[in-house]
Amino acid sequence: MSRARVLSTAGLNSIIAVHLRHGQLIDAVGLFRDNPHHLDTKSWNLILSGYARSGCIECAQKWFDEMPHKDVVSWNTMMACFKRAGDSLNAFRQFLEIVRSGLRPTGSTLATVITASVPGSAMLPQLHAIAIRMAFASNTFVGTALIGGYASLKDPTSFRRVFDEIRVKNLVSWTALIIGYMELGSVVEARQAFKTMPERNVVAWTAMINGYIDNDSLDDAKRCFDQMPEKNVVAWTSMIKGYERGGQFAEALNLFIEMHRCCSIKPNQFTYSATLSVCARCCSFVAGRSVHALLLKSGLPLDMILSSSLVDMYGRCGDIDSAVQVFESMKVHNLVSWNSMIGCYARHGLSKRALEGFKRMKEEGVQPDHVTFICILTACVHGGLVEEGERYFQSMHREFEIEPRMEHYGCMVDLLGRAGQLDEAERLIKGMPLEPDMVIWGALIGGCRLHSSLEYGLSAVESIQRLEKDHPAIYSMMLRVYGDRGNWNKVDELKEIMEKVGVRRKQQGTSWVESPLIVQR
Repeated sequence: MSRARVLSTAGLNSIIAVHLRHGQLIDAVGLFRDNPHHLDTKSWNLILSGYARSGCIECAQKWFDEMPHKDVVSWNTMMACFKRAGDSLNAFRQFLEIVRSGLRPTGSTLATVITASVPGSAMLPQLHAIAIRMAFASNTFVGTALIGGYASLKDPTSFRRVFDEIRVKNLVSWTALIIGYMELGSVVEARQAFKTMPERNVVAWTAMINGYIDNDSLDDAKRCFDQMPEKNVVAWTSMIKGYERGGQFAEALNLFIEMHRCCSIKPNQFTYSATLSVCARCCSFVAGRSVHALLLKSGLPLDMILSSSLVDMYGRCGDIDSAVQVFESMKVHNLVSWNSMIGCYARHGLSKRALEGFKRMKEEGVQPDHVTFICILTACVHGGLVEEGERYFQSMHREFEIEPRMEHYGCMVDLLGRAGQLDEAERLIKGMPLEPDMVIWGALIGGCRLHSSLEYGLSAVESIQRLEKDHPAIYSMMLRVYGDRGNWNKVDELKEIMEKVGVRRKQQGTSWVESPLIVQR
């Protein structure tokens, strides 16, 4: 569509809106600038909404500041822009400016600021009070936002009262009530609310499925899924993710096959990503390769999500070359894809390549997170890189302001223990700001066994016993410590105790054979 001059403001706004609907923001801005004498506040608001939807906060803010006249729609648009960016503070500041400017907030204004401000226990009741004072408490959108807010604050009494006060309850408000109950673990109340709904759509059904999954009720989730009169791709994907979360990998893969063969609804990128994650977690290379083939046949573009999932799947299944090939084919790498690639190197003992990847990641301007450092420290453990591990561990807080978690301390204890630096490992444990768990002490015991240090080993076992008496792992560790030192009398004594208290010995390893997914021709 050409950027010709138009004769009326209404006509100009109509053409700008068409450009924006088709994602042609540059053409819309050009048309706006070519017709300076036919502009009104709506014209400015249209371009502002275009910048806001594009995710460019700086451009939206600049345009907003240049507006000769702002109405409540302008402020609402800017507030929603900050909300989408996760900037709740600036969203709330926009709300205050609306009030100070003398404009009357709308229901949309209050709904936006409420959802942007959660979690915020001090702020939510104040916003609720403002809504009551302005007679918006019974507004459907405001009430729905308040339900979600109070549910996130674990306040069932308040969100139920808000729901009851809503003048016109629609599917969205009913669904918010169900989600609220599920977040609180009140499955019975959520089920009752679902049954009470005057009508149910696919969103409400999916909310029930996700709620059951979040509350570890996979059987209820599957029953609800089977009873859905009409399923969409979101419901199918939620159920696959639910099986993955519950460790039921075969069921997840079977559901994907059923969807692909028997359902008119085609998997989307999130469905494929979830299924690839299943293949990665159960290290099913054959299934993962089949899903990749189906993905290529589907014609879906390999976006960041899918590419990262493929890197993770191939990496976990041991096909490093394929993981690298997918990774290097990506035009842009984000944190998830870098973590997948570095983790792949670390798991397979390619320590130097993991550290080189970390260097490349920083050079590309991607900031690491706690997962990145678990991968890096794991690489140091497998490579015996003590000095490098200590340097990266120290850099977490100093350089990246990331507080070490239990997993990071576990890696460091493992690293020092394997290197025979048991004094340093014990000193690190004693200086932890967290209470050491069984994994930490187990890592120390591993180092003690490796270097035949009974003294440190027994000290670690005693610490574990204080955490959880009669845990099977304790006896197993004690058997190893005494056995390595040839103290067979103590070993026999421990075995008798284990039989008396009913502690089972470690199960023998098993193996299984994969059946490939059948790729439809």
